[in-house]
Amino acid sequence: MRIAIASDHAAFAMKGELARWLAQAGHDVADLGPDSEASVDYPDYGYRLAAAIASGAAERGVALCGSGIGISIAVNRNPEARCALVAEPLSAALAREHNDANVIALGARLVGIEMAKACITAFLATPFAGDRHQRRVDKLSHPAIAPEPA
Repeated sequence: MRIAIASDHAAFAMKGELARWLAQAGHDVADLGPDSEASVDYPDYGYRLAAAIASGAAERGVALCGSGIGISIAVNRNPEARCALVAEPLSAALAREHNDANVIALGARLVGIEMAKACITAFLATPFAGDRHQRRVDKLSHPAIAPEPA
């Protein structure tokens, strides 16, 4: 699978370890930065990751920052990206199964490396269920099809 990974400075070390682990598992990994622990702005890397997903350059993405919150918000600004912030494997699997998430976000200051790997494993292994979930996912990327609230 083609996987893009990006972080901010707080998650730089975790990004490197996860990128190596994913490559060793046979995935084609694109490390979108940053290249050091020097302070950077997480939106820049979230936008870069979302663009890789939207263009088809990557099938899935892994977004990392200190809490996972900021970079997940940045990724979700792109209507083609569906980024789920998770901290355990069940949420990672449900994000794929019910929401067709194409990006997973993790907080490097909150989730250890082994839990991050468990979350990514569940995320990559779980297919989208489709069916009734498809119309909901369609509304995520195309809010114009959603009815006005009552």
